[in-house]
Amino acid sequence: MDHPNTYYQQHSERFQAEANALHKKMTVLSTLRILVFILTGVGVYLTFYNWQIAAGIAVVGILVFVFLLSRYTDLKAQRALKKSLTEINQTELDISSGNFHARDQGVIFQDPLHFYSLDIDLFGRGSFFQFINRTVIEEGTQELAAALKANTVDGIEQRQEAIKELASKPKWRQLYSATASLIKVETSAHVIITWLKDHTIFLPKAMKWIPMAFFGGTVILFALFFLKLLSIDFLGYWLLIGLAITGIYVKKVNDLAFHTGKVKDTFKQYALLLKQIENETFTSELLIAKQKQIQSESEQASLIFNKFSKALDALDNRSNFISALFGNGYFLTDLKNSYKVEQWLAAYKNKVEDWFEVVSFFDAYNSLGNYAFNHPQYVFPTITTDKYVINAINLGHPLLKTEKRVDNDLSIENEQFFIVTGANMAGKSTFLRTVSLHIVMANVGLPVCATSSSYNPVKLITSMRTSDSLTDDSSYFFSELKRLKFIVDAIQQEPYFIILDEILKGTNSTDKAIGSRKFVEKLVASNATGIIATHDLSLCEIEKELEDVKNYYFDAEIIDDELHFDYTFKTGVCKNMNASFLLKKMQIV
Repeated sequence: MDHPNTYYQQHSERFQAEANALHKKMTVLSTLRILVFILTGVGVYLTFYNWQIAAGIAVVGILVFVFLLSRYTDLKAQRALKKSLTEINQTELDISSGNFHARDQGVIFQDPLHFYSLDIDLFGRGSFFQFINRTVIEEGTQELAAALKANTVDGIEQRQEAIKELASKPKWRQLYSATASLIKVETSAHVIITWLKDHTIFLPKAMKWIPMAFFGGTVILFALFFLKLLSIDFLGYWLLIGLAITGIYVKKVNDLAFHTGKVKDTFKQYALLLKQIENETFTSELLIAKQKQIQSESEQASLIFNKFSKALDALDNRSNFISALFGNGYFLTDLKNSYKVEQWLAAYKNKVEDWFEVVSFFDAYNSLGNYAFNHPQYVFPTITTDKYVINAINLGHPLLKTEKRVDNDLSIENEQFFIVTGANMAGKSTFLRTVSLHIVMANVGLPVCATSSSYNPVKLITSMRTSDSLTDDSSYFFSELKRLKFIVDAIQQEPYFIILDEILKGTNSTDKAIGSRKFVEKLVASNATGIIATHDLSLCEIEKELEDVKNYYFDAEIIDDELHFDYTFKTGVCKNMNASFLLKKMQIV
C-alpha cells in the first residue's frame, strides 16, 4: 500500500480541483440567473400591452430562474462537501508533520481518580487523544474518550477486526466525517433524548382528522364565495374560528416548536449519517451488529429520521406571520404539523437513543480506523493466554517521531514485577508511558507501535502524577497515599498491570526507601504484575529475595564533558546518576 500521506496528498488535490470546477459552474449559473431575470423583465415590459404573452414570458422566466437557482443550490452543497473533504485530507498531512497541538486537547476527560487517564498523557496538550481524535460530533468525541478510558479486556479481537475494516475504508470514513461537518448543531444528543423522554403528548387522536375536515370546509367556503353564493364576511368568521381552535393549544404548540426548532438540524445531520451506515457493506462482527441496531422492521432509520426532519421544518414555518395567520385560520397548520411531530415521538422516541448511539459509535471508531490506516507499520497485538502479559519486539512510544524514537524489547510474565532505575532524563518515565499506552491501545483494539507483540489482556492502573489539593485540604503525600490505597483495593478485586513512577516522593528519603520496599513486597505478595521506576537503588535489593522481581535500568554516560543517553532498556541496576553533573553543567552550583 502507498504511504498514507500519498493518499492524502492525491485526494486533497483532487477534491480541491473538483471544488474549483464546481465554483466555476456556480459562477456561470449565477450569471445566467441574472441574465434570465433581466430578459424576463424586458420581455414583460415590451409585451405589457398583450397580457397573455407577458404572462407567458413571466411564467417561463420564473420557471427557468427557479431551475437555475435549484441547480445552483445543489452545486453549492456539492462544493461544500468537496471543500470539507479537501480540509480533511489536508488536516491529515498537517498532523503527520507534527502540527496537531492546536486541536481539541480533551482536557475535560482528564480524571485524577481514573485508573490511568491523568498519568500517561492520554488527554491534554500533545496527548494521544489530541493526536488521534477526528470526531465531528460531540457525542462521538465522548464515545472516543470513553473507549480510551474503558479499561476493559473483553471483546478485543472483535474491536480489532472492526478497526481493521474501517481502516480499509478511507473513502467511506472521510465522506462520513465530511457529511457530519456540514451541519452545525446547537443541541446535544443527550439534551434531545432527555426532551424526547420527558415530552407529554397533548394533542388528542381526533386531531388526525380535524385539520382535514377544516381544510375541506375552507375549500367549500371559498368555492361558494367565488360562485357568489356566500358573502366575504363568512370567510372572515371562518378565519376567526380556525384561529380560536388553534389558540386552545397555542401555548403548548409554542413550547413544542421551541424545542423542535433546536433539534431539527441535529436530526438532519443524523439522517444523512444513518443513511451512510445503512448503505455500506460491513463484514466484521461488531460493525454488522451496530448496523443491525438501526434496522427497523418497517423502514430504514434514515427514512424515519428524514420524515421527522421534514415535519420539524413544516412546524418551523409558523414563524412567518402571514403564513401563520392564514395557515392556522383556514387550515389549522400548527395543529396538523404538531400532530405529525407528536405521532412520530410516540412511535419512535424510545428508539432514538439507540440510533444516536450508533452514529456516535461510528464517529468514534472512524478515528480509530483512521489511526490504523495512518500507521500501517504498526501491528495489532496477537491476543494470547500464555505466561507473558506483554511480549513485544521494538516497542516504542507512538507519539515520538520515528527518527528520534528508540524502541526496546519487553517481555514481562504474569505476576512478574520490574524495578527500573536510571539517571534523570534517561528514559524511565517515557518507557512507563510507552508500556501503559501499549496496554490501553491493545485493549481498545488499536495497533501498537512495535514490530511484533503478543498480549495476554490485562487492565491497567498507574500512579505517576499525584498532586496536592487545596480544595480537598490534602497534602501531596496524603494524595499519594490515597492513590496507593486505591491500587491495593483494586488488585484485591481482579488482576491489574501496575505502573508506578517514583512513589512516596512526599516524604523523606529514609521513609521513602522503607515505605517503597514494603509496598513493592505487598504487591508481589498479592501476585501483581507491573513496573516501578525509582532513583532509590536500595529497592533493587528485593530482586535477591523475591524470584518474581527483576531489575532493569536506563543508562547515562558523560563523554567529553557532555551527557549522552542511549534510551536502551537493559538488565541490571543503574550505576551512573547525573544530578550533580547537571547542576554543575548548568552553573547552578
